[in-house]
Amino acid sequence: MNDDAPKERTEQAELPAIDFHSPGRFAVHNPSPDLPEPEAWVAAPFRLGRDVELQRFDKPTEVRQHALAMLQQATRALCIYSTDLEPWLYHHSSIQQACTRLLLAHPRNQLRILVADPTRAVKEGHRLLQLARRLTSNVHIRKLHPDYPEPNGTYLLADDCGLLERPKADQYAGYALYRDPARVRIRQAEFDKAWDHGQSDANLRSFLL
Repeated sequence: MNDDAPKERTEQAELPAIDFHSPGRFAVHNPSPDLPEPEAWVAAPFRLGRDVELQRFDKPTEVRQHALAMLQQATRALCIYSTDLEPWLYHHSSIQQACTRLLLAHPRNQLRILVADPTRAVKEGHRLLQLARRLTSNVHIRKLHPDYPEPNGTYLLADDCGLLERPKADQYAGYALYRDPARVRIRQAEFDKAWDHGQSDANLRSFLL
């Protein structure tokens, strides 16, 4: 680990443990055609590539604010590792719009998503899957290989300097780093290795066709 980077294991161990209240399943009702869009989220006031202090969080609203800030400010690439595409975090119009802006800004800009289990997202629908159907050359989704060690927690990588990480996937607690190239390189190498071993999922293929 780079000496300038925060002590990863120590920092993660010190993160406050909180109870995770799953949103659970809900009854599906056919919406009225004139239902308004969900209320737009507000991004955290930090600058990707500029702010160096570690930003801790332990509330879902804070996770969303940091995720949106990184997605909005990324200029080249985004990588997401998620257990199930976490609808409470990524299934929102503000997230979809931020990703869309990045991907349409340049033909080489990309979003790669590695997901442990896409079943829920495929069954219930997800905005990032919709985006993948629309921008097939810019959005790539793979399922984590069942024989590959599952990463601890979940994370988002923005360009070569931003990291949003929750060490335990079933808790909100985590941290955001807006300028830590050393730690991002480590996480990027881990992501790329898992990505190379990832596989296409039959349910994902049928959904994206």
